[in-house]
Amino acid sequence: MATKPNVQKVDVVILGAGAAGMMCAIEAGKRGRRVVLLDHAEQVGKKILISGGGRCNFTNIHCRPENFLSANPHFAKSALARFTPSDIIAMIERHGIRYHEKTLGQLFCDRSAMDIVTMLERECTDAGVQTIISAKVTSVTREEHFLIQTTNSSWQAEAVVVATGGLSIPKMGATGFGYSLAEQFGLRIVECKPGLVPLIFSAEDREQWCDLAGVSVEVVTSGGAKRTRGTFREKLLITHRGLSGPAILQVSSYWQPGETVAIDLAPSVDLMAPLRLRNARRDVAGAVAALRSVLPARLAERWVAINTPDNWTNASLDAMEQRLHTWQVTPAGTEGYAKAEVTVGGVDTAELDAKTMQSRKVPGLYFIGEVVDVTGWLGGYNFQWAWASGYSAGLAV
Repeated sequence: MATKPNVQKVDVVILGAGAAGMMCAIEAGKRGRRVVLLDHAEQVGKKILISGGGRCNFTNIHCRPENFLSANPHFAKSALARFTPSDIIAMIERHGIRYHEKTLGQLFCDRSAMDIVTMLERECTDAGVQTIISAKVTSVTREEHFLIQTTNSSWQAEAVVVATGGLSIPKMGATGFGYSLAEQFGLRIVECKPGLVPLIFSAEDREQWCDLAGVSVEVVTSGGAKRTRGTFREKLLITHRGLSGPAILQVSSYWQPGETVAIDLAPSVDLMAPLRLRNARRDVAGAVAALRSVLPARLAERWVAINTPDNWTNASLDAMEQRLHTWQVTPAGTEGYAKAEVTVGGVDTAELDAKTMQSRKVPGLYFIGEVVDVTGWLGGYNFQWAWASGYSAGLAV
């Protein structure tokens, strides 16, 4: 009969070797804590490697608490103040990683996301962190200490940090393990849903628009409940199934089934103005020409074809203008976790200490990163939350 592996005693076991878990391990290790970092994947930082098109959008220089969704919008303030974009930039520069700003404060590696993973691995090594990959956790229990069982090892620890991520991108190994663990220890979960995800048209809208797949235009989108409504000015992309592009991904995190998304196709522009001039050509061709000054040709033609008025009076032009700025789309759904960049919802922040990320109910149990009900906008904000929450827990464990 096989004997159980010996239980190895350490100070901290961190579940999940992503951005948050590795940052936590680094800070805890620097403090002299004996840290074991476990991940079920065959490589650390797998989600980091595919982020930002392989270049890793590692932070956003404009990061503020207002850029995050949570049932408690104030929860993220403490951690975000403790570890700022300047702090991760300083670490990256210390490792000689070159980077650049794209748009709206988004910082990307010049070369590859692998530079970020290599940096984190080196920092973990320097901090004395023991990293174990392909380690599937089978149970976590607590009596006097925590006992963490994997398929081939057992660990006793004073603290357990859950950095297992959310449900997005299951092909990368995402699971609901962190939520199940939280519930096992009596913590509440804010209902989860896909975030930063393409939206799917209704059958009627699909018939009208999806043959324009590939058409892109800068718009303003808004959606969500009044209290938490999000408004974004970025690019929209028509797809074979619905809408995508940054403007749609952003608003998708706020959207709830059954709600409409408002789209301004010509922000700050009066497209019908040329048709209101004396002797202006008031017909389909004139309207298409006016819209093509801002919209792609195919979109301009389709919009006019669908919205051609019965007559070309000033009132009709005004109504047409209004529809251009308030296109109401009621999506049939989203593309789901398979295409979602993040998970909205997670471990209820009311269960956690905002300074340390420790459970209020279970001393020594911490939750960081995407598993927590804090979700950032598109553009490096979720990485900044991972760094900040991981750093805060690393100072406390």
